Amino acid sequence: MQHQSNRFFFNVDWITILIYIALCAIGVANIYSTEYNPDKTTAFSFSASYGKQLIFAGTGLILGLSILLFDAKFFSVFAPIIYGVTIFLLLVVLVVGRNVGGNQAWIPIGSFRLQPSEFAKFGTALLLARYISSFNVKLNSLKPIVISGAIIILPMMLIILQPDAGSMLVFLSFMFPLYREGLPGNLLIIFWGAVLLFILNLFLSPLILISSILLIGALFIYTNRKRQQKMISIGVITLIAIAYLFVAKFMFNNVLQPHQRTRIELILGLAKDNKGAGYNVIQSKIAIGSGQVTGRGFLQGTQTKLKYVPAQSTDFIFSTVGEEWGFVGCFVVIGLYIFLLLRIVNIAERQRSSFSRIYGYCIACILFFHVFINIGMAIGLMPVIGIPLPFISYGGSSLWSFTILLFIFLKLDSNRMGFI
Repeated sequence: MQHQSNRFFFNVDWITILIYIALCAIGVANIYSTEYNPDKTTAFSFSASYGKQLIFAGTGLILGLSILLFDAKFFSVFAPIIYGVTIFLLLVVLVVGRNVGGNQAWIPIGSFRLQPSEFAKFGTALLLARYISSFNVKLNSLKPIVISGAIIILPMMLIILQPDAGSMLVFLSFMFPLYREGLPGNLLIIFWGAVLLFILNLFLSPLILISSILLIGALFIYTNRKRQQKMISIGVITLIAIAYLFVAKFMFNNVLQPHQRTRIELILGLAKDNKGAGYNVIQSKIAIGSGQVTGRGFLQGTQTKLKYVPAQSTDFIFSTVGEEWGFVGCFVVIGLYIFLLLRIVNIAERQRSSFSRIYGYCIACILFFHVFINIGMAIGLMPVIGIPLPFISYGGSSLWSFTILLFIFLKLDSNRMGFI
C-alpha cells in the first residue's frame, strides 16, 4: 500500500498543478481588485465576488485532487454516461434556466447558478476520445467523420438555442484533435474557407461574390476538363459554396443576437460605436495601455477602481491584469498559459493510450481557444463573444469545469504505464 501511494505521488504531474494553483490565485487577487473600495472594503467578505471565487477555487482544488483518487479507466468506461448527463442538463436549462444577459444558460440551485454548457466541454471530450480510441476509428472515411461530428454538433445545437454563441463556438476547437488523429486536411481547408466566405459576405455584395465563385469554379473545371469525375466534384463544390452564402447571411441576420452582430461588425470595422457595444473594448484597451511596463500597482488601477470597464471580473478580467501589473504582469500570465499548453501537449504525446492522448489534445485546444479569444477580446483583436479566461475569470461553473478537464487528464497521465 505504501509503495502504491509513493508511486501515485511521483506519477502525478505536480508542476501542472502548481501552474493551475498560480492561475487560480491570480484570478482571486484580480477579482478582489475589481471590487476593492478603500471606503467600504474593510475586511474580507465571502459574500463578495472575490470571496465566492476563493470558495470556488478551494472547492475546485479539492474536486481536482479527488479526481486523482478515481480509477483511470472510470473516465473511459463511463464517458457515454457523462456525455449523456451533460446533454440532459443542456435540455433542462432550456426549460427551467434563468435568463441572464439575454442567454438562458444557467440553472438556479439556491443562490448558485450552474452553467451546463461549461460542463458539456469535458463530456464531449471524453466521448470523442472514447469513440475514436475504442473502435480503432480511422478518420479518413465518411462514417467515423459523421459520428465524430455528431458528438460535437449535438451540444453545439443545444447551446445555440439558449442562445450562447460564444460557448457554442468553443466546440469548434475539437476539429484540431480530430486532425491530429487523421482527419483529412482538406476538411480544415473547407472550414477556414467557410469562415473566409462568411466574412467576405459581410463586406461584398452577393452579386460580386457569386460571380467570383462561378469564375473560380469555371477556371478549375477548365484546368481539369479531361477528368470528368473531378469536374463534377468541382461543380458540386461551387454550388455548395453559393448556397452557403445565403445560409450564412440568414444565420447572421436571424440566428445571431443583435449585440453579437454588432460586435462582429465592430471588430471587422463595419461599424463604430464608442458608447454602446464598443465601449467595453475601448475602456479595456485604455486600462491595459495605462499599465505601461510595470503597471499602476495592486489595487491602484483607476479604470478598475472607478468601474469604467463593464464585466471586468468576468469577460474583461485581463484588463485588470494589464492596468495594475502592466506589460510584466501580462507577460507572466500569458507565459503561464503557454507553459501550461505546451506541457499538456507534451504529456499527451507521451501517452501509451490513444484515449488519453486524444483527450489531452481536446483539453489543449479548448484552453487555447478560451485564452486566445478572451485576451483578444480585451485588446480589441477579437469579437466580444463572452467566454471566460480559464482559472482567472469569476465564475464557479467555468472554474470547476476547467478543473475537471485538467485533473481528469492528470489522472490519466499518472496511470499511463497501466492504462491501455
